[in-house]
Amino acid sequence: MHQSEIALLRQRIAEEYEAIKQGLNGLAWGTAKHEIMDLRMRRVDQYQGQLARHIGESEATLAIYDLYNQVMG
Repeated sequence: MHQSEIALLRQRIAEEYEAIKQGLNGLAWGTAKHEIMDLRMRRVDQYQGQLARHIGESEATLAIYDLYNQVMG
């Protein structure tokens, strides 16, 4: 179960980054766009905290950077 939880958290983080990427090119403007992006980043922070409990803070931080680079290019 441990590995599947880690995989699920990584998938959720990638999905949030994908939504952010799409939002940067989407139709939302101004405050609404900023609020959506802020919400997505807060979710990433929550998932990172959960991931850190499984694999440690350093590894979770590296995973976040890796996923960001994969999705955002």
